Amino acid sequence: MTLSTKSAAMITLLGLMWLLTPASHAQQDFSNVEIVAHHVAGSVYYLQGAGGNIGLSIGEDGVVMIDDQYAPLTDKILAAIRQLNEGEIRFVINTHVHGDHTGGNENLGKLGILILARDEVRVRLAAQSPAAALPVLTYSDAITIHLNGEEVYAFPVPPAHTDGDTFIHFVDSDVIHTGDVFRTTAFPVIDTNNGGTLDGSIQALGLLIGTAGPDTLILPGHGDVSSRMDVMGFRDMILDVRDQVAPMVESGMSYEEVAAADPTAAYNDRYGNPDRFLRAVYTELGGALD
Repeated sequence: MTLSTKSAAMITLLGLMWLLTPASHAQQDFSNVEIVAHHVAGSVYYLQGAGGNIGLSIGEDGVVMIDDQYAPLTDKILAAIRQLNEGEIRFVINTHVHGDHTGGNENLGKLGILILARDEVRVRLAAQSPAAALPVLTYSDAITIHLNGEEVYAFPVPPAHTDGDTFIHFVDSDVIHTGDVFRTTAFPVIDTNNGGTLDGSIQALGLLIGTAGPDTLILPGHGDVSSRMDVMGFRDMILDVRDQVAPMVESGMSYEEVAAADPTAAYNDRYGNPDRFLRAVYTELGGALD
């Protein structure tokens, strides 16, 4: 491994550590972050600020919230929700473990809001978070919340971005929140340290495509509201890169040689730096990093 490659790997590792460490979020300056609300369809809205998109089902029965960004933003997030609905926030569902989606858990838990997540999310959060931040209701199979005339159907997917990913289908509004399994802003992030896998990402995206209809709106973990066709294009990109890298690994090429061959060239302008994604593809296909 060259010095520059080692440096890139260290930067990637440090970036992931920052993402997952609650203390780092407390030290970041969020004072200029604005929380912006968008209507998606039916009862469903989402909030953009810093971190992952927050999904909301809003109505006379109160609010179902999907993810909660960072702890220092909780007051701003609650104020933005109150602008849409004065009702009680009844539930928060965590799509996965990462701090830009769960950082507000402790604040919301102390307010008595019921936090839900997969079993795997609670286990991983318990290793790094106080008790108030932990989901109090966990699941290993699909669950449905009936609120606001809406079926909020949360179902686990194969290990993809992490091993605790959940999709949430707002059935009546026909909107699916994907967490970070699907994003429009970057190449897939396959967090192998938290159980993410390439194969599971492909399977999960296939499940999303099969669940969505032609008019279903897809709310990604990061980025703008998308369509089923957008998800298909994202999955096809992953398949294309995998199919290019597989024979390179079989022929014994090093990671540096694979990266130099630039198998993501057709997508770099759209998704940015491919290094983290390409490393995950390379290692899952059997390549060994130096």
